[in-house]
Amino acid sequence: MHSQNHWGGSFEIADGAEDDHSRNMDIDRGALQHQQHHQLDETQQSWLLGPPEAKKKDKYLDLGCVVVKRKLLWWILWAVLGAFVLIGVPIIIAKSIPKKKPHAPPPDKYTEALHKALLFFNAQKSGKLPKNNGIPWRGNSGMNDGSTLPDVKGGLVGGYYDAGDNIKFHFPLAFSMTMLSWSVVEYSEKYKAMGEYDHVRELIKWGTDYLLLTFNSSAPTINKLYSQVGTAKINGSTPDDHYCWNRPEDMAYPRPVQQASSAPDLGGEMAAALAAASIVFRDNPAYSKKLVRGAATVYKFARDSGKRTPYSRANPNIEYYYNSTGYWDEYLWSASWMYYATGNNSYISFATDPRLPKNAKAFFGILDFSVFSWDNKLPGATLLLSRLRMFLNPGYPYEESLMGYHNVTSMNMCMYFPKFNSFNFTKGGLAQFNHGKGQALQYAVANSFLAALYADYMESVNVPGWYCGPNFMTVDDLRSFAKSQLNYILGDNPMKMSYVVGYGKKYPKRLHHRGASTPKNGIKYSCTGGNKWRDAKGSDPHVLTGAMVGGPDKNDKFKDARISYAQNEPTLVGNAGLVAALVAITQSGRGSGVGAVDKNTMFSAVPPMFPNAPPPPGTWKP
Repeated sequence: MHSQNHWGGSFEIADGAEDDHSRNMDIDRGALQHQQHHQLDETQQSWLLGPPEAKKKDKYLDLGCVVVKRKLLWWILWAVLGAFVLIGVPIIIAKSIPKKKPHAPPPDKYTEALHKALLFFNAQKSGKLPKNNGIPWRGNSGMNDGSTLPDVKGGLVGGYYDAGDNIKFHFPLAFSMTMLSWSVVEYSEKYKAMGEYDHVRELIKWGTDYLLLTFNSSAPTINKLYSQVGTAKINGSTPDDHYCWNRPEDMAYPRPVQQASSAPDLGGEMAAALAAASIVFRDNPAYSKKLVRGAATVYKFARDSGKRTPYSRANPNIEYYYNSTGYWDEYLWSASWMYYATGNNSYISFATDPRLPKNAKAFFGILDFSVFSWDNKLPGATLLLSRLRMFLNPGYPYEESLMGYHNVTSMNMCMYFPKFNSFNFTKGGLAQFNHGKGQALQYAVANSFLAALYADYMESVNVPGWYCGPNFMTVDDLRSFAKSQLNYILGDNPMKMSYVVGYGKKYPKRLHHRGASTPKNGIKYSCTGGNKWRDAKGSDPHVLTGAMVGGPDKNDKFKDARISYAQNEPTLVGNAGLVAALVAITQSGRGSGVGAVDKNTMFSAVPPMFPNAPPPPGTWKP
């Protein structure tokens, strides 16, 4: 039965058998296509998805004058940290790894020659020798020297023989010790680098121990000192140190002692030697003070206004050999060393008193006064005082005199150069500071030391040179001069031989030297019995290693003969100057942090030139 549809049509429900085609016919395709591609607007999306997420706001940091995003700041911090890790950490690691110190340059020829030159002093020792003296053909000698003196306990045993004879001349001995000490004060690190520091100090102490015996060094005041042990009469015919040709160990003739009740020159030189050595031994306070006390005593004796006669005057046992031509240079020299040793202003006040250089004729421009030697200390003294001006510059009231000494030092250095024609030079290049007389080499080395030292002073204060008139001379020019003299001595000369025994392939072998020429063969030769060895034509049986002989003549000629004492005799003074010049010019040690000179040790006792600055004010409180 069918229900009736009042609206017309049937109420029947179509079944599922109706095909898709008929169903699709009732759909509006345009509407369907529109529905498939329709996009929901934001409002519609909000109905379906809810409210949109809120955007994150950037955070900022106010750094005062700049506002920076916090995120950017973090990036910067991370970048810095990364750079530190990549760059800083490797640098820190590299810095923390122990580094080897730069090696010193290999020993040069000057170092080799210096090792030998010091041995000469071992061979010249008098007295009871230490077991480690190092000279097998030497033994104890001079054990009775001064034994009859009532005021010297144990006599005048020790010290050094001056040259090829067996006399102990205290004036050149003291100067030799001053020279060695000066070289150690300036170049101690070089000596250490060469392994000779302890050796050279032992040699100095051997000399200063002896000098302390030659006067009452424990007393504040003395009225005499002993100036020489042994004598040599000119053309004498009685046994003495020249008439006899004996090894020191075999001496059997009288050795009288010379005494001086007036010795402004010798006393001044002894004061300088002891004062300079006191600086060398400052690490041994007891011995250093002992040297200073002795220096003060003998300096006071030298300055005694009632005793101004040179020690050698009218004494034929001294005058012919080591005659002193004046004492004002020793006054300037010793006052300078006493000031450095003690810091006592009375010494520098005296050294800079305008009357002293006037009396010493330091500013007179006298040619021979520009030559440093055992008899003329002016060039050494003016350089020593120039050091004070160059390094400390004390100013008033010393400046005027110090400037004068500095100017004189510069002029002295100008005279070293052949271009200025102050001194003659041999064709081979040896300076004739003693005007062609014997023992030319000792003057060459002493002044080469001053040249090299002045160059090092200037280098230490960053001064490249100085003017000689319109000519600018450099520190290298000075060193070249010093090297030229040393090179000549070591073999760069027309004779093609070294004048230092034992150095090089060719050197003197017939020295005017009793100990080296007489064999140690168990035979004790008489006074004149040793003449057979003096007159022998053969080479010396003992090699006097390191001895610098007197040197060639003004024509570069040299005769290797024992009888030629002017050319073939070594001396303490000569070797002291040689050692000083060699240590000044060698490069040993310079590559391991060693400066040109030790600027401070010389001034270790000198008080501050200027008062200390006041302390800063306290913290202000309202």
